[in-house]
Order: sequence, then structure tokens, then C-alpha cells
Amino acid sequence: MAADGDPVDGGDPVDGGDPATGDTRTAHKAGRPVTTLPELVTERSVVVCCGSGGVGKTTVSATVALAAARAGRRSCVVTVDPARRLADALGVESLPNTPSEVQGDWPGHLYALMLDSKGTFDDLVERYARTPEQAESILGNRLYQNLAGALSGTQEYMAMEKLYELVDSEEFDIVVVDTPPTRNALDLLDAPRRLTRFLENRLFRALLVPTRMSLRAVGVATQALLRTISKVAGAEIVQDAVGFFQAFEGMEDGFRSRASAVHELLADPATAYVLVTSGRPDAITEAGFFAEKLAERDVAVAALVVNRIAPSFGGTEAERPAPALEALEANLAALDERAQQEEQAFAGLAAQVAPAPVGRIPLFGDDVHELVGLQRAADKLFG
Repeated sequence: MAADGDPVDGGDPVDGGDPATGDTRTAHKAGRPVTTLPELVTERSVVVCCGSGGVGKTTVSATVALAAARAGRRSCVVTVDPARRLADALGVESLPNTPSEVQGDWPGHLYALMLDSKGTFDDLVERYARTPEQAESILGNRLYQNLAGALSGTQEYMAMEKLYELVDSEEFDIVVVDTPPTRNALDLLDAPRRLTRFLENRLFRALLVPTRMSLRAVGVATQALLRTISKVAGAEIVQDAVGFFQAFEGMEDGFRSRASAVHELLADPATAYVLVTSGRPDAITEAGFFAEKLAERDVAVAALVVNRIAPSFGGTEAERPAPALEALEANLAALDERAQQEEQAFAGLAAQVAPAPVGRIPLFGDDVHELVGLQRAADKLFG
């Protein structure tokens, strides 16, 4: 909701630019491409895996983190997927909202966590509250409890907040984020500033006025607004809203500065954005749309990973089985044809994100639900 022309969801570029000149662009693109895929796991400190839903972002994210651990680094992968896919892939029962180490035979260390948006938001409140009583007042407010899970972009914001928290801890050499599926890339890139835009909105400030003086002293427009809300939603809702804004008073600067730090991390040229898709035509179209939106925000795709593509056996007629095995021969020919069709299908996408390297993970005979499967994927992707 906006008041007096103030947008709640604006369109700030991901690159901060030079405030002195008014230029909103920077000399570098966020997420500059890598020369080879292994550079993702050996040289980058932040990898953001993005794309539409259902293409295997969670698997790819875990694969990147595992490959980094195999390269001797301390890696941590963050998933926002509540469907336990990452926990299943890593062969663990569950994942908390804090890093949990996954044991394995590799020289580095692999940690994983499942994002708890509400828990992460609660942590932020406790960090920036001036007193324990203020934090308790916010956390117990019914409006906050609803907003913490329902405010537009909350999951994306908290994913980026958790990313910053892990990077800032300096406990890990590389942090990999499995982002929420989204049609609009801007949901991810705008996430750090969405909450501060909400806090800076004129409607917010208008509702904050009753916390600083009696309702009789506020402007006529604000009183009318509160009366209208009371009639529609009930006086109890208005009391919760006023209590919410009163509790938040004085915390805006903390949230604003933190969001700015997260924004700078996302805009850093060293942060790698990996676009994940599959060989399906609809998934490739969606990835092309995503890449286009990233380019509009001056964000380069560091690498493209095409998941679950048909394997190509590259056989020739002379190498194929004898006529007695015609059924197998026909099956092999069909697989090779499908592999060629998929390569042609995402050739345009590969050109669109060039010079970013393209990685391929073939369609395995079974789902990746354990470390063995992730290691196979890592072998295919990074060699």
C-alpha cells in the first residue's frame, strides 16, 4: 500500500552508483562471469543460485557447496525450500536455521541450513531493539506476527539477510544460496530495500504519529484513516497496528543500515549469480526472461547450469550394437536425438548469457536424494 504517491516497492538499481554525480550505475556488473565452472567453487565467496521453480536449484546449490568442500574450502549452503529436498540430498534428517555440518570424506567442511524466515526476522528485531522490552513488545504483537510471514518479499529479504549474516561471520570461505522460485528477478534483487521502503513510506510515518502524541492531536487525515480502518477491520486491528508502529519506533536506522550492507554485498562484482534451468522448453523460456531482467539491472550471469538433460552417448552407426539388438539401438538413437534437441533448445539462452560458461548435469536414473548422488552431479559439473 502507498500513500501520497509513495511506492512501497520501488525500483532501485542493484548497483549503487556515485551519489555525488547522481549516477545510479557502477563501472562493474554485479556477478561478473567466471572463465570456467571450477572457479565458482575455488575463487568466489558468494554464489546465488536463481531461476524458476522445479528446475533443481536446490540440488545445484548443494552440488556447488559440496564441490567447494571437496576443493578444501569451508562452505555453507542455505536453502529456502521447505520440502526437505536439501536435507534429503545431504542425507540428514532435518536442517535447523543455523549452520549444521554434514560429515563426509573431503578435505574441506560442508555446512547446511534451512531458512526460517520468521526466526530470522525475530533475530533482526532482537538485534536492533533498544531494550529487551522493546523486542518482546514487537515479537508479541499480532500484526508483526502476521507481517513477518506475509509481507511481500519477506522470504527473499530474509534469505539475503541470512546470506549477509553468514558472510559477515567470516566462518566460511563460500556461502551458496538456493533462492526462492520467482518469475520476477527483481523480487530477489530488491529484497534488501523492501523493508526499509516500507518503514520510510508516508503511510507508515502517518501511522507512527499517534505513538508520539495523543490521537486527538494528530492530523485530520490520519484520524479519518484510522476511523475508516476501524470500521472495516475492527478497532482491535487498529490497536495492534498502533502498537506495532510504536514498538518499532527508533529501529528504522538499524534496519536501513543493515539493508544497505546486504545490498552492497549483492552488488559486489565478486558475487556470482548462477542461472539454473532444465532442458524443458518452458524452463528455458523462463530462464531467458530471468536473464533479461538481470541484464536490465546490470547484473551479469556468472554461469549457466542446465539440469536434468538427456545424456548424449555420441555413438556412430559402426559402433552401435548388431541387428539382433535393434531395440537397444533404437533407444540409443532416440536418447542421442533428444540430447541434440535439448542442446539446440538452450543454445540461444547460452548465447544470451555469454561469456558465462555452461554446465550440464545429466538426467540420472534416480533422483538425487543422498550424498552419492550429489557427488555424481559435482563430478559432471566440475570434473
